[in-house]
Amino acid sequence: VVRAGAGYDNVDLDAATAHKVCVMNTPGQNSNAVAELVFGMLVYGVRNFYNGTSGTELKGKKLGILAYGNVGRNVARIAKGFGMEVYAYDAFCPASVIEADGVRAVASTADLFKACQIVSLHIPATAETKGSINFELMNSMPKGAIVVNTARKEVMDEAGLAKMLEERPDFKYLTDIMPAIHAELAEKYAGRYFSTPKKMGAQTAEANINAGIAAAKQIVDFLVNGNEKYRVNK
Repeated sequence: VVRAGAGYDNVDLDAATAHKVCVMNTPGQNSNAVAELVFGMLVYGVRNFYNGTSGTELKGKKLGILAYGNVGRNVARIAKGFGMEVYAYDAFCPASVIEADGVRAVASTADLFKACQIVSLHIPATAETKGSINFELMNSMPKGAIVVNTARKEVMDEAGLAKMLEERPDFKYLTDIMPAIHAELAEKYAGRYFSTPKKMGAQTAEANINAGIAAAKQIVDFLVNGNEKYRVNK
């Protein structure tokens, strides 16, 4: 079974392993599409959703990237083109790798949020990350804070998000993963909250073609050569 994309939380890995089924994903194929969406939403957000009022610019702003994988690296690349100061934290990526890309590595998630006006989330939904983006983290951000979530809905503490929007009128939340409390947020915080109708990160012609071809090639390589390079279950 190959998931045409990076995320595979919609596959029952335990059941697959029990039935001796190899599960793989296709990392990197959708990365640019997701990264471009981050900036599509960011420009929309800092320009006040194009409502006719004066907004702000991304140039010179500090952008924090939480998880420096394929998508995070593409976000960093694009951010440099906007003239942003780019920071990153990844518990599994050495600081030296991050710094080699001209990105400032920080020591923790907490440090990233404290330093950056904008934080882009690229963490998977795991036992450690679910609900980890909470009020305390977000409230430590500088004035004019924005959180962009193109990762997973589960990583957000939605009660903390609602509290943040209530208590910090300078805060915005932009996502392509509609929260369970979408209706409440959309009604109360119009102009500071935005969600796409469905997950849109990989919804480009190029990304769909790339992921589909990669999936097909991996299936053939597994059947012919036994290659399990991108296996995600044990």
